[in-house]
Amino acid sequence: MLPIATTRRANRSTVELNIAPLIDMVFILLIFFIVTTSFVKETGIDISRPTAATAVSKPKATILVGIDADNRVFFDNREIDIRTVRANVERALAENPEGAVVVVADKGSTTGTTIAVMDGCRQAGADQVSLAAQLPQH
Repeated sequence: MLPIATTRRANRSTVELNIAPLIDMVFILLIFFIVTTSFVKETGIDISRPTAATAVSKPKATILVGIDADNRVFFDNREIDIRTVRANVERALAENPEGAVVVVADKGSTTGTTIAVMDGCRQAGADQVSLAAQLPQH
């Protein structure tokens, strides 16, 4: 008969912890959250939007053109000349033909600048051009 100490030593095995599946799972979850996160696109400037009781949400607004209170025009987080609105929107529509254009104009901007920007967007071939507004606070 074998001594008990010898039997216990023979039955001992080293325990290995395999963390490769855990790392794979963490990376899969990370990729899932990155893909499903919705990124909010902004015009790159702080704008005080006018209020409108009939304002509706437009979920597919992918092309944003901003106008600040000093009538400066912004596109893709940079200031552009008002004469280049058409070219910038044409380029954006070439990348995303289904994109809708939203003009985010400050309530202190002039109507002439807003109309000129909207006209440039339509000349670029945008079928859907909207003005951004917010619902009144109650």
